[in-house]
Amino acid sequence: MSSKNDRTFEKLLSPIRAGAHNLRNRVLMGSMHTRLEGEPDGIERQLAFYRERARGEAAVIVTGGFAPNAEGMFDPEGPRLDDPRQALSLKPICDAVHQEGSLICAQICHAGRYAKFEGCVAPSPIRAPINRYSPREMTAADIRRTIDDFATAAANAQAAGFDGVEIMGSEGYLINEFTVTHTNKRQDGWGGSADNRHRFPVEIVRAVRDRCGPEFLVIYRISAADLVDSGAPAEEIAMLARKIEIAGADILNTGIGWHEARVPTIAYPVPRGAWRQAAANVKAAVSIPVIASNRINTPEVAEDILASGDADMVSMARPFLADPHFVRKVREGRAHEINTCIACNQACLDFIFSDRPVSCLVNPRAGREAEFRDTPSETPKKLAIVGGGAAGMATAAEAARLGHAVTLFEAEDRLGGQLQLARAVPGKREFDETLRYYTAQMCKHGVTLRLGCRATADDLAGFDHVVIATGVTPRIPGVPGVDHVKVATYAEILSGAREAGQTVAIMGAGGIGHDVAEFLVTQPAEANENAAFFERWGVDGQFRKDGALAGDPLAELPAKRKVVMLQRKTSKQGQGLGVSTGWILRNALRKHGVETLAGVVYERIDDKGLHIMLNGEVRVVAADTIVLCTGQEPDRTLYDILTARGIAASMVGGAAEAAELDALRAIDEGVRLAQSL
Repeated sequence: MSSKNDRTFEKLLSPIRAGAHNLRNRVLMGSMHTRLEGEPDGIERQLAFYRERARGEAAVIVTGGFAPNAEGMFDPEGPRLDDPRQALSLKPICDAVHQEGSLICAQICHAGRYAKFEGCVAPSPIRAPINRYSPREMTAADIRRTIDDFATAAANAQAAGFDGVEIMGSEGYLINEFTVTHTNKRQDGWGGSADNRHRFPVEIVRAVRDRCGPEFLVIYRISAADLVDSGAPAEEIAMLARKIEIAGADILNTGIGWHEARVPTIAYPVPRGAWRQAAANVKAAVSIPVIASNRINTPEVAEDILASGDADMVSMARPFLADPHFVRKVREGRAHEINTCIACNQACLDFIFSDRPVSCLVNPRAGREAEFRDTPSETPKKLAIVGGGAAGMATAAEAARLGHAVTLFEAEDRLGGQLQLARAVPGKREFDETLRYYTAQMCKHGVTLRLGCRATADDLAGFDHVVIATGVTPRIPGVPGVDHVKVATYAEILSGAREAGQTVAIMGAGGIGHDVAEFLVTQPAEANENAAFFERWGVDGQFRKDGALAGDPLAELPAKRKVVMLQRKTSKQGQGLGVSTGWILRNALRKHGVETLAGVVYERIDDKGLHIMLNGEVRVVAADTIVLCTGQEPDRTLYDILTARGIAASMVGGAAEAAELDALRAIDEGVRLAQSL
């Protein structure tokens, strides 16, 4: 198999004609909500963000969604394009992107029944299960006005310097709501037959083309798989694609799944390139370029999709958060240096859902470009870093890049630390890419690695500064019998040092407890990863059936073991999990029959199992193995010794604060510490 270093990725890097434009390669940076526009220095931050991705040679950049009118906003403070003055304020962003050789398109997205305020609108008055607000049904006059608003928003974008627009017709937003019977129950000329349900998007595309002329790039984001009941079958999707082409679109981008769907679409459990057949179905229906999207995060996957003919282009959104120079590195033969998106969602979607500007777990610069420098240090130091986990590797790579002489000590014979445990969890093998990236960066910038070396204070005496990144150790609770032979820590289970029995009790239901539970109940990975994923979540892998569903996404699955997960808190289990991924993990465990108990008091452990008090009654949870997921303790012994000797030292990551397995904080702290030296 070819490596990243010797592949040329000819198809990915080849130009393509789209409408009146020649694109320099086949990569579109997909639209992402960033919340940067709401910051006090929003224009400057957006400019830096998009310019960096253009510098990284994305052929086309699509912005986050702009509403075409007040009703279409996601929330009352959302960005809009119906005001020409507000649109013109975006011109510096367009100019910056053009200076770097890329095209930029504004996405126009009407939130429809997903809008988070009273007065939201939809084709029919059906409340979305993920929104507490019920929409009012649009009148025929509302619909006509909204079509004109899309055209006006596109014209405003054109005046501001955008090369085109992407009309958002997927993911369950307003346009998508019109196209399927799941949400369109109308009996007038905008509902009923497929032709009537397709009329709204077709007239929007036609209006935008008429208003903006033949040179303007019009991309339509079509829902290639709704993944909801009464979603569109393949023949209706193909029919709509042909109508959109005739109406004047230059490119069809594919969207996968509604936000209310019970099927994961972009998170780490989804195999790479899983949705390519959905794009292939659309491509078979039209002659304009079609873009494949979702879970395309490496040049190998992208090249394979393009070379196979499944799509003409690929869309990558979050991979450009992880590495804005993705395409440039491919062109320069440095694909092995790409910082790969691991689909964790922690600093992108989860930040957005908690009203914070977007960033990235593996790249803390994302969305904060102005906070970091690239100039070498004026006073290079001889730096020692103790610990080769996420925090230690991030510190070492960044410090060496800035010119410091770095030696990294790691007690184990391999790098990774807690990442080695995380990568054992089903679906989280993407952490292999993070390990590969940091290893490559440390090698490139000359970090001296001392693996299998547990550093002592004497080893560190000759350095200008020492960074302690020794991580955490599992916390052992004070429960009688905790030293019983049945008991194992999460680290022992995930590392393979201990094999769990057939019945397992997990003490602790935080993120680690859920990960361990999934590790214990999931069957070994199957050879055909896509087919296994589709079967597990009830997806029609050929994307022919209504909504591309072939079964119940919540249907029960066989489990490798019987697992009970317990917690002391009385709150709902898994409340601290990621907003965008927690539901996936909870549903996966439910499908595998994992029992959950909250509000327990741990009494003792003995040969019979785990004795607990629950609702005032004594119970025994019989178990072959009892796994401790009861928190972590920082490992800062060496730091205390160094400070006692007067040796300058800093702490990062888990050594500074033990909080779950927090790679997001660890990497951010490591990079920022290196920048501050």
